[in-house]
Amino acid sequence: MRQLRTGHPLPFELHRGTSPVILGLPHTGTDVPADIWDRLNDNGRLLADTDWHIHRLYAGLLPEVTTVRATVHRYVIDANRDPAGVSLYPGQNTTGLVPETDFDGRAIWKDGAGPTEADIADRLARFHAPYHAALAAEVERVRAVHGVAILYDCHSIRSHIPFLFEGKLPDFNIGTDMGRTCAPEIERATVEICAAATGYDHVLNGRFKGGWTTRHYGKPEAGVHAIQMELAQSTHLSTETPPFAYDTAKAERLRIHLKTLLERLEVIASTPAR
Repeated sequence: MRQLRTGHPLPFELHRGTSPVILGLPHTGTDVPADIWDRLNDNGRLLADTDWHIHRLYAGLLPEVTTVRATVHRYVIDANRDPAGVSLYPGQNTTGLVPETDFDGRAIWKDGAGPTEADIADRLARFHAPYHAALAAEVERVRAVHGVAILYDCHSIRSHIPFLFEGKLPDFNIGTDMGRTCAPEIERATVEICAAATGYDHVLNGRFKGGWTTRHYGKPEAGVHAIQMELAQSTHLSTETPPFAYDTAKAERLRIHLKTLLERLEVIASTPAR
C-alpha cells in the first residue's frame, strides 16, 4: 500500500500533452520518505486519506491531456493547501498543510513525533514548491499555445466522514469557489453533465468549494480557468476501507461520464470565442 521514497529525483510525475485541459493530481501519491514513515503511528501508516486510484480512473480519457501528479503522500505535505498555512474552510473541521490527524480526527503521528516548523519549511521546499512550479509552468505553457487553459483538479474522498461533513457526500462535488475560478460556461457544462449522469447525484460548491490549487490558479480574466472535482469514493472503489480496492465495473461506468465532461471542457477551451 505504501512506497518509501528512495532517491526519486522529483516529487511529481509529468505527462505533457497538446490539449488545453490540464489534470492536477495532488493527492494520489503514496510515497513517504523513510524518516517520516518512522514517525507515523499505525493509524497514519494506513494512508487512509489517499485519493485512491484517481490517476487510474482518469487515465486515457483525454488522450492529449497534460497531467501533473504529486507522488508524495498528503501526510508528508498537502499539495492542495496554502503554503502559508491558511485554512481553506475557517471555522470547519479540516486538515492542514501537514496534517496532525486523519479525516476522522484521529492522530496520525507517534507521540512527540509530529511535524515541527522546521519540518514544514523543509517539506515545502522539497515537495510542495516543486509540484506547483511544474503545475504553474504547464498552465503557462498551455495558455501560451491555446490562449486559454483549463485546470481540472482531480480528487476523491470517502462518502461518509462525520468529522468533516454530515450524512453521505454526493457523488460529484464540483468546486469553483462560488464561480470565481472559471468562466460560467465551464461551470455550467460541468453541472449539466453531472446532472445528466443517471444513477449519480451532484452538488455545486457544497462542502468542497475548491482547494488552494483551484483558488490559486483560477483566474478567468487572465485566461486560466480552474475547477475541482471531488468524487465520492463509493463511485469507483469496492470498499472505502482497507485495502481500498479499485472496482473496475463501477469505475468503467463512471469513466463514461468523466470522459464526456473532459471532452466538453476541451471543446469549450478550443472555441475561438473563449
